Amino acid sequence: MTEGMTPFPTTGLDAGKDGDGAIGDVDVCIVGAGPVGATLACRLAVGGLRVAIIDRAALPPMEDPGFDGRAYAIAAGPRNLLDAAGVWGRLPQPSCPIEEIRVSDGRPGEAPSPLFLEFGRADADQPFGWMIEARSLRVALNAALHASDNIVVLAPDEAAITRTEQGVMVRTRSGRAFGARLAVAAEGRRSPLREQARIGITRLPYHQCGIVGAVAHERPHGNRALEHFLPAGPFAQLPMAGTADYPNLSAIVWSERDEVARRMVALPPDAFAHEIQRRMGDWLGQVTPVGQRWIYPLSAQYAQRYVDTRLALVGDAAHGVHPIAGQGLNLGFRDVIALADLLIAAHARGEDPGAQALLRRYQARCRPVNMLMLAAMDGLERLFGNDNPILRRARDLGLAGVHRLPALRRAFVRQAMGL
Repeated sequence: MTEGMTPFPTTGLDAGKDGDGAIGDVDVCIVGAGPVGATLACRLAVGGLRVAIIDRAALPPMEDPGFDGRAYAIAAGPRNLLDAAGVWGRLPQPSCPIEEIRVSDGRPGEAPSPLFLEFGRADADQPFGWMIEARSLRVALNAALHASDNIVVLAPDEAAITRTEQGVMVRTRSGRAFGARLAVAAEGRRSPLREQARIGITRLPYHQCGIVGAVAHERPHGNRALEHFLPAGPFAQLPMAGTADYPNLSAIVWSERDEVARRMVALPPDAFAHEIQRRMGDWLGQVTPVGQRWIYPLSAQYAQRYVDTRLALVGDAAHGVHPIAGQGLNLGFRDVIALADLLIAAHARGEDPGAQALLRRYQARCRPVNMLMLAAMDGLERLFGNDNPILRRARDLGLAGVHRLPALRRAFVRQAMGL
């Protein structure tokens, strides 16, 4: 038990690392084992803290053995986090670096505007990010969670959490009971812990859905990504590592109005490929959809605060942004970087990881930056998500202007990379 912590009773069962009986008290209890919560657990464990992580779902079924079309764009800063957490080296499939990004404006079925913005290898001393399959990250996270002696995995399970000034009491549906110094809500946008703490949330609906999937294509992508702004919403092509079946492979993230998006995902394969081609153009040759198609309602939201008594919010429990620049998961990883740095430093000094002063520092470090990013993504969506000819001309000139200013390009790149 952490020194100075008020002891809580346990069930008296035999101890078990993965939930087979009682466990001892921990420094941090994380609720939610998605990419953000699981990465936080792994990073804290490497830093010497004892962690319990709880999720309603069993973790192994998340390791879909087949390619399902979902992928993550991991920025440079979060990639360093995954490496420090002992996760990156466990990825079972190769990642694909993003070394060029072209940003253009246009309409479906038409050639893009000749005024564009391009980020190239001269704008950064490393790739802008890496594309990894969602299933690959899940396999790596599960392996890292179960490999650490400092992590107790309770999944599938649910917990009732009581927080006081003195500490946190955790009682699970499976009958475990233990204490913690800090609870972390990593449960996603509808976080029960956030609601329990009565932390207000503001939502900004877009009346759009995001279509996510993957395409095989005739020509190699050369590690280039495309962000094509269209009146109904942005279309992104993101380079992925090829497979034996699909040597040239890219992920797509495509925003449309709700009713149009639902029609699109229901199209036969040939018609769906045609609609993708109308938005992506012919630079990669003919495209063939592979894997599953996924559709998600799009909105932005932000919590009024990130902390409460012995509670911190991370990831989607704290904020959600439009996927116009692929920053959603990366913002969650930035939360993890900030919170883990503070908790590991406090642990090294023998300080209380749930102290209110520490939590206030976490909020001060993350919330203003996240709010600026949310406002920027919302502004981009509203600026580019229309067909007003005056705005179209203004934004095209803006893209071309940034393209001609290398110092400004590099500043944008550094911010997006999370460095």
